Amino acid sequence: MPRGPFLSLDGVDGTGKSTQCRWLAERLRAEGRAVTECADPGGTVVGDLLRDVLLHQRNALSLATEALLFMASRAQLTAEIIRPALDASQVVVADRYLLANVVYQGHAGGLDPRLLWEVGQLATGGLEPDLTLVLDVPLEVARARRRRPADRVESRDGEFHARVRAGFLAEARRRPDLVQVIDATGSAEDVRQLVWQRVSEFLDARGATP
Repeated sequence: MPRGPFLSLDGVDGTGKSTQCRWLAERLRAEGRAVTECADPGGTVVGDLLRDVLLHQRNALSLATEALLFMASRAQLTAEIIRPALDASQVVVADRYLLANVVYQGHAGGLDPRLLWEVGQLATGGLEPDLTLVLDVPLEVARARRRRPADRVESRDGEFHARVRAGFLAEARRRPDLVQVIDATGSAEDVRQLVWQRVSEFLDARGATP
C-alpha cells in the first residue's frame, strides 16, 4: 500500500493557516480521500502537555530548551499519529511541522538552522512533508487578523516576527521543491482557491488518487 501524501501549512501567526488547514481537510474529504488533521505542537497526550508549557505558560525557557520541547512534541506526534495515518494511505494535513522550529528558533531566535534540521531528522525519523505551503502576509496584516490573546511566542516583539517572516521566505527560496509561498493577503476564499490549486497540482503530479 503506497504511503499517503503529507501536507503542511505554515507561516507567521495571524495568516489564517489554521482555518485554511481545516478547510483543506474538508475539501480533501469531499474529494473522497481519508484525511488526518494534526497541529504541531500538540495532538497527543504528551504533546498537549508540552504545548501548554511552550505556548500558554509564561515560563522562562532557554531558546535551546524551547526548541527541544517543540522537537519532543513533534516526535510523539509523528510516531503516534502521522506515520500510522500515512502508512494507511491517508492524507495528513499538519498545522505547522519542522519548518516552524527551524524558522522560529533558528532564523528568528538565533540558533543554527542547519543544526535544527538535523535534530528534526532525529525527532521525526527523517519524515518531512511532501509539500509545505507558507501563507505570507505583511506583519501589520497578521497582527490585525489575530482574534485571540497572544501566546508566549506570539507576544515577542516586531523585530522577532520580522525575522520569522524573512526566515520562511528564505527557506522557501532554498527548497522550492518542498516549500512554496502563497500570498495570503486576499480574502479567505481567495486564499482557499490558491491553496487548493497548489495542492491539487501536487496530488495530480504525484498520481495520488482517492
